[in-house]
Amino acid sequence: MRCFAGASALDFSPSLLRCRQLGGIGRRLVMNSVRSRESGGCDDGVVTEEEWRRWGAVSPLPAAVKQIVDDLKVLELKVDAQIEFGGNGGKLQGAFGAYEDKKHRATYEALDDPEKKFRFFSARQVACRLLGSRGYLCQKCWLAMEDCMCSNVKPCGLWKRIRFWLYMHPRDFLRQNNTGKLLWQVFGVHSASLCIFGIAEDEEIMWEEFKRAGKSHVCCLYPNQNSELTLSVDNAFGSSASENPGSSMVDEDRTLHFILLDGTWNNSAAMLKRLKDHAKTVWGDEDLPCISLATGASAMHKLRPQPSWDRTCTAAAAIGLLSELSLLPQLSSYGLDKQADAVEEALVVLLDSLTGRRLRMGRSITRKVRNPINIC
Repeated sequence: MRCFAGASALDFSPSLLRCRQLGGIGRRLVMNSVRSRESGGCDDGVVTEEEWRRWGAVSPLPAAVKQIVDDLKVLELKVDAQIEFGGNGGKLQGAFGAYEDKKHRATYEALDDPEKKFRFFSARQVACRLLGSRGYLCQKCWLAMEDCMCSNVKPCGLWKRIRFWLYMHPRDFLRQNNTGKLLWQVFGVHSASLCIFGIAEDEEIMWEEFKRAGKSHVCCLYPNQNSELTLSVDNAFGSSASENPGSSMVDEDRTLHFILLDGTWNNSAAMLKRLKDHAKTVWGDEDLPCISLATGASAMHKLRPQPSWDRTCTAAAAIGLLSELSLLPQLSSYGLDKQADAVEEALVVLLDSLTGRRLRMGRSITRKVRNPINIC
């Protein structure tokens, strides 16, 4: 969670998929009748339910994402130019990219409702990343297939009373250096679930779970320590926390849901605002309980710049939460410290994989120093 402060390999034929190194999302991909039935199925650009789930999703294939994928393939035939991704951010390139850019901007401007505009933006981001990552990224660890780390990640059970929600910005979906994905790799998708910001099906599933749990069993990890609504772990769940949200988690057989904002610092405020707006719709007020951790710098700082050294990544935030909860006497017997260790081990594996790739590519493995920014 850079805002916290932050596959089975697809088989493909080189004759059908041409890759060239470009940076950004990783490579330029020219898609021409890509087929990978063995790994869950795509044929001529069609995204199936199984393929969607293999990327870590728990929702059905979003209707808006499917529609955009279908539209892109129709447009590819119409303009007689191949879908091509590449450059910084893995954007659509070439003649097709130029034509599609005008078309999607016109579609966006024609939408008269801000919510529709936002959902269109999110769905298009996800659709393009799905198509651009086929045959290149592992569907489980989101790394280039030659760097797949899946065999080195050890699964671990998460205490049944905790469920993580990775509330992910669409621009972080399928990013290789994203660390939120480690949580469902380690704990499984039903203990650490992906919810993409602005994807209706994802947000509906998440909020249905929140409604069932009740407001007192939903917390957002957000490091705004100056906010009166932000609590420390001890204040929220310690022995003196009887009046605070979640304080009854050890006394009731109910799951406590933790939301981790998984996006850049610039995007985190909008993500939190959307959560609060929805909380007001559901519960009548927008005072969504927030938890702030005493977490320090993450190992990922070595490769990925943050606004300042006291910010951390999503996986490190989860590690910090589990570690702090394990120190509470009433929770010390549930193995939360071991569960934190399992995520930390996976984070080291990811860091090693990304470092090895950079070294092979002749890129620097030293984090660029940024001037400290106080954004809280």
